Amino acid sequence: MEKTYNPHLFEQKWYQTWEQQGYFKTQPGVEPYCIMIPPPNVTGSLHMGHAFQTTLMDILIRYHRMRGDSTLWQVGTDHAGIATQMVVERQLNAQNIRRQDLGREAFIQKIWQWKEQSGNTIVQQLRRMGASTDWSRERFTLDAGLSAAVVEVFVRLYDEGLIYRGKRLVNWDPSLQSAISDLEVVAEEEQGQLWHLRYPFATGQGHVVVATTRPETLLGDTAVAVHPDDPRYTALHGTYLLLPIAKRKIPIILDKYVDPQFGTGCVKITPAHDFNDYAMGQRHGLPMINIFTPTAQLNDNTPPTYQGLDRYVARKKMVAELHQLGLVEKIEPHKLKVPRSQRTGEVVEPYLTDQWFVKAAELAQPAIKAVEEGRIQFVPDNWKNTYYEWMHHIQDWCISRQLWWGHRIPAWYDAAGQIYVGRSEKEVRQKYQLSADMVLHQDEDVLDTWFSSALWPFSTLGWPEKTPELHQFYPTAVLVTGFDIIFFWVARMIMMGLKFMGEVPFKQVYITGLVRDSHGQKMSKSKGNVIDPIDLVNGIDLENLVKKRIGGLLQPEMGDQIEQSTRKEYPQGIPSFGTDPLRFTCAALASTGRDINFDMGRIEGYRNFCNKLWNASRYVLMNTQNQDCGIASPGEKTLSLADRWIQSRLQKTLQQVEQHLAQYRFDLFAQAMYEFIWNEYCDWYLEFCKPLLNSPHSTSEQKRGTRYTLIQVLENILRMTHPLIPYMSEEIWQHLRSITGASGKTIMLAPYPRYDAACVDEAAESETQWLMDVILSLRKIRSGMDIPPGKMIPLLVQHGNALDKTRLNDHQSTLKFLAKIDHLSWLDDHVIPPEAATALVGQLKLFIPMAGLIDKTAEVSRLEKEINKMTLELDKCRHKLSNSDFVTRAPAAILAQEKQRVTEFGSKLQELNHQLVKIKAT
Repeated sequence: MEKTYNPHLFEQKWYQTWEQQGYFKTQPGVEPYCIMIPPPNVTGSLHMGHAFQTTLMDILIRYHRMRGDSTLWQVGTDHAGIATQMVVERQLNAQNIRRQDLGREAFIQKIWQWKEQSGNTIVQQLRRMGASTDWSRERFTLDAGLSAAVVEVFVRLYDEGLIYRGKRLVNWDPSLQSAISDLEVVAEEEQGQLWHLRYPFATGQGHVVVATTRPETLLGDTAVAVHPDDPRYTALHGTYLLLPIAKRKIPIILDKYVDPQFGTGCVKITPAHDFNDYAMGQRHGLPMINIFTPTAQLNDNTPPTYQGLDRYVARKKMVAELHQLGLVEKIEPHKLKVPRSQRTGEVVEPYLTDQWFVKAAELAQPAIKAVEEGRIQFVPDNWKNTYYEWMHHIQDWCISRQLWWGHRIPAWYDAAGQIYVGRSEKEVRQKYQLSADMVLHQDEDVLDTWFSSALWPFSTLGWPEKTPELHQFYPTAVLVTGFDIIFFWVARMIMMGLKFMGEVPFKQVYITGLVRDSHGQKMSKSKGNVIDPIDLVNGIDLENLVKKRIGGLLQPEMGDQIEQSTRKEYPQGIPSFGTDPLRFTCAALASTGRDINFDMGRIEGYRNFCNKLWNASRYVLMNTQNQDCGIASPGEKTLSLADRWIQSRLQKTLQQVEQHLAQYRFDLFAQAMYEFIWNEYCDWYLEFCKPLLNSPHSTSEQKRGTRYTLIQVLENILRMTHPLIPYMSEEIWQHLRSITGASGKTIMLAPYPRYDAACVDEAAESETQWLMDVILSLRKIRSGMDIPPGKMIPLLVQHGNALDKTRLNDHQSTLKFLAKIDHLSWLDDHVIPPEAATALVGQLKLFIPMAGLIDKTAEVSRLEKEINKMTLELDKCRHKLSNSDFVTRAPAAILAQEKQRVTEFGSKLQELNHQLVKIKAT
């Protein structure tokens, strides 16, 4: 083994070996175990959310593969209709070419060329994270098989009356000129205005005042609504108003949806341009007047002087005209949520247009029942309430998009606009008995990307064909995904799975939290706080990190601020950590919380862990290579107390690991291994081994037993940790093969170690814990009194029982070696001990005489300096927390950190004062 842990020397080597040897492919096994990867966008690159979820899925797959299950981690990418089309359009626009210049077929061919050359970046990044997916089965939502499945589902649902075409309100992106899903709309608070406008009564006498944030939509108003119980407007029930500028009569209607506290309590109703108004319009049978073109200009349903104006130009003109007419009561600043397209940044318009819809309510009922009956379990369980809330109020799903890249809707129209749906034009003509000379034109729209991904659990396995994979792996075991797509993906997969397979698509849904930065802020390009997981693996210098963050900004004017914050937070750039420490960090952060704060200190800590295990492995190899380790002759060895203790602790750790993974507590899974390996194996067991291996008084059987345990436990550790840190565990395991005689070629196909109750030794654990308590007590005295670690000290003991006396006698050599004791003496119970530092282990008293060990004057001076320093730090923190301005403005994570510092500094100060009193008393 190399002297130092350098993951770049072996990580990519082992991944290439695993993939080339076909180790990721499905093998015959005890039980089928399948996970479907949430297909990342083909345009995407790895972000922390991907790295986080990929790690958790890979842990499960590697664990079950080693447990002997027949595993399939189905991988693939999503065609990402809007994102992909935008990427290629931008490239063409840079050459002064519009997609309309090329035509549909040529443009789509350009996208396929881009995908082959530049797409699938994220696939290579997933490999870098160690994802052991079966790449031979990689799918793409626009490949021939999945496309056939999409058409099949559409046609069947249409024939059953569950898909229809109709005019309804949708989210409309004027830049894309397409409907978009709710998930592609980001509503953020912005500063705007609230216009209070006077609407005259139709009688010509008086007016009411309505408040609106979008005065340009006035021309589409078809009513004004008030709450039926609002006493201010009781006399107006059943009256009419004259709509300003448009001069149409509109009614005052009564609806309990109106909030009397908002504005004046009178609300303008524009059913064609507001989702709440649309619902109200349906309840009251109001006309739906669309006043916008697809590019958000005013159309011919508005007065001639407004037609063709951009919506915001029209707003200014309308406000000016209303001022001239004396119809503006007042204008006041107002913060409001502005819906913007995630892809283009354009303000989204609620827009009335003809689209294709799925009647989701009918599909939702079996999906609700499946969760209620426990056939699908959410983990954590509370997320089922989020699922229920949406499913019980589900609306029809708009599945059409006005794009060219995607699954083209399998519907054809004749000259009269009659719709014909089928798997192909040929089938349509046969199905509807249409003459060969009738001209048909296929629908120009494509399907929402979520429509094809809703079929992912069964379409990727070959449906509608009855393939062996479909029979073996459906339903899948677990879905690992974020809470933000429970509605858009999880629910729809459940609905489609039950509809077309007659069975749930997965048995469990493990919902992960959202990865945020160390301050608890959501990672976003606009904030410049995105952490690229590949940068954590490979490292990146400060200048390139700054360029990367500024280059990704959606608001370039934020560049200076982002550069300053980046230089402050990462003055040396980001060092190279390797993949295994990043994976360990992801698992350790996977708690049950909604938010996960990614702290760079955590990954540094887990790199230290990998380094410690690496060094421990080198120590084991140096003490076992070319030595008799008792592997071939298990009867010719004697196990020491430490050997029996570490074997017992290994079994209990394996038991914990199994329990934690079964409950998807990846944080506890990682913690259990960390504590066993770092604290028990490396810090204690290896130290216990040293005096035994080096002592001339140890027998060959004892040394053989210790060498055997060193190797046997380390080999189990490597197999235990492989799902979490696959690269390092493989590298070290390969070095152990010459000693262990392992027959397999790779650790990833070796059996996962199982808990064996017969190897648990409670007596050995109890006795070893006593020994460690004695050593720790003595080390604490050394630390508190600033006694050099290597200085030999005398130890006096008193009281205790017969068992304590036996144990002290049995372990004198270990105590002298690890606690640096030059001699040990028992004091009779009636003897008054000299002035000494003391500790208590059970009833046993430990005394270390201070005479000659420390310079009392120097120690008092040191402690007083430490106390002054700690007092200053504590005062600083308390001053911050007493500052109301700081408490109001600081992020919650910073406040929590300062409060934690107060607690820690206070505890440390108390300990230092206690030591000072003790020193002065000696």
